[in-house]
Amino acid sequence: MSTKEQYWKYSLIAITIGLGIIICKEITPFLGGLLGALTIYILVRKQMIYLSVKRKMRRSIAATLITAESILCFLVPLALVVWLTIINLQSINLDPQAIIAPLEQAANIIKAKTGYNILGKDTISFFISTLPSIGQTLMSSVSSFTVNLLVLVFVLYFMLIGGKKMEQYINEILPFNKANTQDVIHEINMIVCSNAIGIPFLAIIQGGVAMIGYWIFGAPNILLVGFLTGVASIVPMLGTALVWIPISIYMALIGNWEQAIGLAIFGVIVISQLDNLIRFIIQKKMADIHPLITIFGVVIGLPLFGFMGVIFGPLLLSLFFLFVDMFKKEYLDKG
Repeated sequence: MSTKEQYWKYSLIAITIGLGIIICKEITPFLGGLLGALTIYILVRKQMIYLSVKRKMRRSIAATLITAESILCFLVPLALVVWLTIINLQSINLDPQAIIAPLEQAANIIKAKTGYNILGKDTISFFISTLPSIGQTLMSSVSSFTVNLLVLVFVLYFMLIGGKKMEQYINEILPFNKANTQDVIHEINMIVCSNAIGIPFLAIIQGGVAMIGYWIFGAPNILLVGFLTGVASIVPMLGTALVWIPISIYMALIGNWEQAIGLAIFGVIVISQLDNLIRFIIQKKMADIHPLITIFGVVIGLPLFGFMGVIFGPLLLSLFFLFVDMFKKEYLDKG
């Protein structure tokens, strides 16, 4: 290779990397929508192949039908959950006394029994003063969520249209041989499908079972705390205990000892064990992933990808170990 050709080659590499860094930096606000589109594409690509190849349907029509299906099955329920969350948070923001009153009651009980005031006037004033900023953050998050939903639908449609060419192009530029490329693609499909289906399924079951327990033992605001329990199920290690333990403590502080002990027992025996059982079944049925990869993957993924980190964090960690294993087999074992 001549000096001029080397100059062209390395200049092209430098320009490509520079432009890639700029694009990645500017596209970060839309990362949730892009990753969401990729997730749904992986879930529905077989339907697209069936309609466009086996049924000989025009790709534009098939893409439109599958996009509409994705909106109804994935995005409408997600938007409904976000809307219900906003309503509950807005009610707290508009009526701060609704959340401060139980805290004051619990603080008064602790003060009466221990003599220590954990909730002074300064703390209450600070909490009330921060509520407007919570509302502003909420509205900003809603705007970002709406934009990312639009990005998701737009990108998903064009991914479905050009899916075959897109997959072929990616396969050609991946720096692996044919066998390793298939391993990478299989790993991506397996983990994305497992987490995209398993995490919402687990959250729904956890929230539903927890709501039954909250209803039996008389917990306050069953719908809200049940929803929060479902959301908390995605948190590594702590999970649903982030919700039912504080509720049990609160109920004990206000004098409902029997209900508090019953809820705590229900949380330990039913809610937590159900979490472990369902995770085990999902991982064995859909993706045989080590629990530590899931736990640390979520920890790594949430700061990087936001909510989509529960899917792409474990994928990132799993791919890392896959690449290390590839390097070992290709270069170290042969030596």
